[in-house]
Amino acid sequence: ALGGATGGYTTGPAQLISLLRNKSRPYLFSNTLAPCVVGASLVVFDRLSKDTSLRDKLEANTTYFREAMSGYGFEISGDPACPIVPVMLGDARLAAEFADEMLERGIYVIGFSYPVVPKGKARIRTQISAAHSQEQLQHAVQSFVEVGRAKGVIS
Repeated sequence: ALGGATGGYTTGPAQLISLLRNKSRPYLFSNTLAPCVVGASLVVFDRLSKDTSLRDKLEANTTYFREAMSGYGFEISGDPACPIVPVMLGDARLAAEFADEMLERGIYVIGFSYPVVPKGKARIRTQISAAHSQEQLQHAVQSFVEVGRAKGVIS
């Protein structure tokens, strides 16, 4: 689904769209998209169909970050292909302190805790981008390792 706050649309096979139209309650409250959103989306689809280099870099960056973090002993959640990488910590205070210490190292991450996530499932939310360089990702991993060791999250 694409579009965001100005409405949205879904792309996919005709059978999927038909299923969504018949089964999705939000479809009852559909809005039209602003012409600028439609135009920008068409340009994005055109670019994506001609060049996958950004998608490929995002996939490589995501794989690197997830594997490096797991290799150091962090509990990583979510779909292995997803660039939103939850680093599971469990404790809300730990997640908040961890995020603060990461910021001191120049890494902006968010600690999520209850009521945003279930109790006992506090985490640091990271989001990998195709714009990240290998050096930036390495710095982020090393910062996680430093803070993780200091906080007793990893050994």
